Amino acid sequence: MSDTKDIPFSPPWQISDLGKPDQPKLTELDARPAVARFAQIPIVVAEDDLVSRTLIGSLMEKWGFKTVITQDGNEAMAALRAEQGPALTILDWMMPGMDGLQICRRVRESEKMVYVIMLTSLGAKENIVEGLHAGADDYLIKPFDKNELLARIQVGLRILELHAALAARVKELEKAGGEIDDLKLRIPL
Repeated sequence: MSDTKDIPFSPPWQISDLGKPDQPKLTELDARPAVARFAQIPIVVAEDDLVSRTLIGSLMEKWGFKTVITQDGNEAMAALRAEQGPALTILDWMMPGMDGLQICRRVRESEKMVYVIMLTSLGAKENIVEGLHAGADDYLIKPFDKNELLARIQVGLRILELHAALAARVKELEKAGGEIDDLKLRIPL
């Protein structure tokens, strides 16, 4: 028989993190690094259900993100158009005015850089494919886990950051290409 004295064991009630309010619980993701890095990028939330809208809004506030909360598709589209730079949006599929799919399609037609997370109760494979095909970058099914939502938001913000860096490099390359063309004209062949 093996000796179990050397096996460390801490029951869950001894690993309590209730006395540490400034640190996230062991089971929660920490939003602070993402908020510090991406504080300027707004998150537009479009949700017609009051309970879901309140829950998502309170999570965004708790996490510290700059958030615009809207209650229908028309308000969401107006909020996205009002933003000057890149944005992240969390869209419900079924909303009055304009649904989440219509918003996705219009955002993609505008060629504005928006990372779209479709957050909906429609969980069939056909719905997921249709949502992604319409232009959503990610798809999350209700009821959702708050850590999964935060992780997907963080992924979206990283992608927006990479897109901005890539766009800046393209501008640098275009400028360098123009300078090379100018030099070609100056050098006799």
